[in-house]
Amino acid sequence: MVCVIIAAAGQGKRMGSSVNKVFLPLAGKSVLAYSVLAASTARGVTHIVVTAAPEETATVSRLLAELALTISWQVVAGGSERQYSIANALNVVPDNMDMIIVHDGARPLAQTALFDQAVAAARQHQAAIAAVPVKDTIKAADDTGLVTGTPDRRTLWAVQTPQAFSAKVLRSAYQQAAQDGYLGTDDAALVERLGITVKLVPGSYENLKITTPEDLRLAEVLLAKEQEVKTMIRSGIGYDVHRLVPERKLILGGVEIPYTLGLDGHSDADVLLHAIKDALLGAAGLGDIGRHFPDTDGRYKGISSLKLLVEVGAILNRHGYCVNNIDATIVAQKPKLAPYIAQMNQNIAEALQLTVGQVNVKATTTEGLGFAGQGQGMAAYATASITAAKI
Repeated sequence: MVCVIIAAAGQGKRMGSSVNKVFLPLAGKSVLAYSVLAASTARGVTHIVVTAAPEETATVSRLLAELALTISWQVVAGGSERQYSIANALNVVPDNMDMIIVHDGARPLAQTALFDQAVAAARQHQAAIAAVPVKDTIKAADDTGLVTGTPDRRTLWAVQTPQAFSAKVLRSAYQQAAQDGYLGTDDAALVERLGITVKLVPGSYENLKITTPEDLRLAEVLLAKEQEVKTMIRSGIGYDVHRLVPERKLILGGVEIPYTLGLDGHSDADVLLHAIKDALLGAAGLGDIGRHFPDTDGRYKGISSLKLLVEVGAILNRHGYCVNNIDATIVAQKPKLAPYIAQMNQNIAEALQLTVGQVNVKATTTEGLGFAGQGQGMAAYATASITAAKI
């Protein structure tokens, strides 16, 4: 399981504002809200800890409550330095987390996929950080402003967040830094002191940190471009298949159907709803159900797929999308599904807060061909279209 620590305890004095920069409005949300939302939908993330200035913990708590996250979260008071704030957060990270991501609350444009890539690399290398190649020539200079050297630009990278680490490694790095009285400029620097090689993950030049008023204006422009893409009608395709086995309930579209066999799976194995959820997430560019509800997580064992469909709807809503329509087909030789389709449409519509006319479920056989035709399993196909929600 993965925990994300979001650093939001700084004041950002270079913004020239009396308000903490993470609370500044950015295209309808606060800067911090964007950072939290991107992190909360990353693969395997089950908990978020946000550091806040001691006098701002209540404000941050209200902000997180308004986001209606589907994962657990908490707010902790930060320290006088970023490193001390992260140390405070580490003290409350649950012991069952095997990976920890650290992200700046003032980096609102980090994409969910970047969190996934950082974690994947950290699982292989113990530590991974987002970074981009330096584009400008860099000069080293002495205290008088005289150039002392020109490093090879090809070896230089500008470091960003998210940064992902094995939980054990990051905790050890912070313990060693505290013992040595060492104050680093980022989390990776502390890990490097343990002799661990950190892996670079390609970041994005658009993953800027809000530091000055110019950064905020640039972020507005970039988000406006993203919103233009969102307002287009987007579509996604979902497909799922499950084996038929004895001693399992047959549940399709949230309807329990009388039959001698049921679908095998970690959850209730509702093949129809699985395909629909993948279509919705795919339309939004937010991965698949394996990212959000992994079958390695005991919380989802035997869970109703209708409940997870509600969560998928909430995820789309938090990312500014609304569902236009869903069209799906169940592939099964037996039993006859026509008597149950109206209830399936109703269940799906209610879960996503749609009208029944926006959902269309169908069923077909394969004329005895293939695994479905031979009664070995069932499959489902789904398409979904979405657009940006009106605010």
